[in-house]
Amino acid sequence: MLGRDGNDAGLAGGAGGHTPLLLLGKITEILNVFTLREPALTLREIQRATGIPSSTVQRLATNLVAHGFLDRAGDRFRIGVKMAYWAAAAAREVDVLAVVNPVLKDLRDVTGETACFFRAEGEHRVCIAVAETRHGLRREMSVGRIAPVSVGAPGRVLLPQLTAGTITDRDELRKLIKQTAADHYAITVGERVDSASGVAAPAFDSAADLVGAVVVQGPTLRMPYEKCVEWVDLVVEHAERITRALGGRMPD
Repeated sequence: MLGRDGNDAGLAGGAGGHTPLLLLGKITEILNVFTLREPALTLREIQRATGIPSSTVQRLATNLVAHGFLDRAGDRFRIGVKMAYWAAAAAREVDVLAVVNPVLKDLRDVTGETACFFRAEGEHRVCIAVAETRHGLRREMSVGRIAPVSVGAPGRVLLPQLTAGTITDRDELRKLIKQTAADHYAITVGERVDSASGVAAPAFDSAADLVGAVVVQGPTLRMPYEKCVEWVDLVVEHAERITRALGGRMPD
C-alpha cells in the first residue's frame, strides 16, 4: 500500500523516500530477474542482477513474498505461485487475433509482401491471420488455408511442436529443428511452391511455448534469398512484438 505522500508505506515496509513510479520500477526490475533458466535466486543474486541497494532488495523481497508476488524457500526466492492465477485471468482475455493482425499489417506495409500467421494443427499448419500484399503478382493466401507442416518457412518454425513422422527423413527433420531453434527464424526459397519464398519467425506465450509463426512470403522474383536474409531481423522483431503483447517470453 502507498501512503498519502506517495511513499511505499505498506509494500515496502513503511520506508519513505520512494515515489510510486520509482517503487514500481524497482519491483519490476526484481521480477524481471527471474527466468526459466534461473527460476530461484538469493537476495545477493537479485541485488547483483538489479544493482538495487541490498537493504532495498531485502525490504522489497520480503514484502513481495507477503503479498504473493514471490515465494521463498530457505534463502532462495522464486516467482510466486499466485502470479500464475493472475496471469491465467489475463491470458484468458487476450484476443490473439487482435494482437496479431495489426502486427501483420505493419509488416506487410514495411516489406510490401504478404504477411501471415500460422499455427500447428496436427500434422498441418493453418493460416489464422493474413495481411495481403498490394502487388498484382502474389501468392494466394487466405485465413483457413491449410498446408503441410513439413515444408515452407512457417513449417520449419512449427516443426518442434510435432513428431518426427511429419517428415520422412528423420535426420533431416532433426537438423531443421535444431537449426531453426538456434536461429529463431527460417528461410525457404522454392521449397513448397516453385518461384516462391518465405521468411518466418516464432511467437511464444508466457510459458515460452510456441504460439505460432509469423511469415512474410512472396514470389522469388521480388524475394530472392538475399532479400530474405535482409528481412530476417524485421520478421523476428515483429514476431517478438506479438510475444510481448501476449505476455510471452522467448525460451531460455
